[in-house]
Amino acid sequence: MGRVNGDVQENVLVDLIKKSGGCAVLDGGFSTQLEIHGACINDPLWSALCLIKAPDLVKRVHLEYLEAGADVLVTSSYQATIPGFLSRGLSLEEAESLLTKSVKLAVEARDKFWSSGKRKSGHNYNRALVAASIGSYGAYLADGSEYSGNYGTNITLEKLKDFHRRRLQVLVEAGPDLLAFETMPNKLEAQACVELLDEENVSIPSWFCFSTVDGVNVSSGESFEECLDVINKSSKVSAVGINCAPPNFVLSLIQRFKERTAKAIVVYPNSGETWDGTAKTWQPSKCVHDEFELLATTWRDAGAKLIGGCCRTTPSTIRSISRVLKDT
Repeated sequence: MGRVNGDVQENVLVDLIKKSGGCAVLDGGFSTQLEIHGACINDPLWSALCLIKAPDLVKRVHLEYLEAGADVLVTSSYQATIPGFLSRGLSLEEAESLLTKSVKLAVEARDKFWSSGKRKSGHNYNRALVAASIGSYGAYLADGSEYSGNYGTNITLEKLKDFHRRRLQVLVEAGPDLLAFETMPNKLEAQACVELLDEENVSIPSWFCFSTVDGVNVSSGESFEECLDVINKSSKVSAVGINCAPPNFVLSLIQRFKERTAKAIVVYPNSGETWDGTAKTWQPSKCVHDEFELLATTWRDAGAKLIGGCCRTTPSTIRSISRVLKDT
């Protein structure tokens, strides 16, 4: 097993990458699948609303991604925060219980799938790892600021630590295999979360993924190099990359990351569709799901070690990625 007592149990993630032939497959868009199955998540809690109203549906979506070949399940806690639950009238105990439930549902789905006969013969399945999702402060605000990094002048390093600390503690105590810090839009929040890993003596590995709106810098306008400097100094972080960016940004960013970090590179872009806030509809993507097969091999060959999908990708997307990565 990995090192404990404050040192990262890094081998669980490294071993998975090795078992996967050098590149592991992540799951895909969660809210997309919830909506396909009839969930209404037009709410500040977004997909975390289903932890309250439809936990069985959460587990169903996890199982669909496992069947599609995912090696890592990301929990439904991206927008699940203690302040968010408290604002809905839940007690602190109930809020913490829902965070724990997000991990337990993924673990139960993983264990059920692994012990079932649903694994297709001839397909290279791995016993999936469960990554507890920790969304950015902007995700909690539900105002799009995870894609701007503009939290206002009152937000400090210590305030961001205070925001993330208890959620981090509860999620770690729930027993995931690793942590996934997602859509980090600025250097300050990355710094806050990296320092928390040390302060809380976290011993499971983590990855950090940044958001970008231009494919050149993180969403705040700061350079990726500045943010990577923060990540590179932490022995607690095993992988770094981007999520929820258009697929056409990915290749050049992998190449830049490869030059600036020795960490494993993780990428899980969205489908390329864009949200029209006025019309309240998704605008079509130039990238169809089948193209993810070609893109995934290109990203792997460029140096990505973990590849999946984010918003508007589906089990079909992950099945295509899994098929091409595990057959080549």
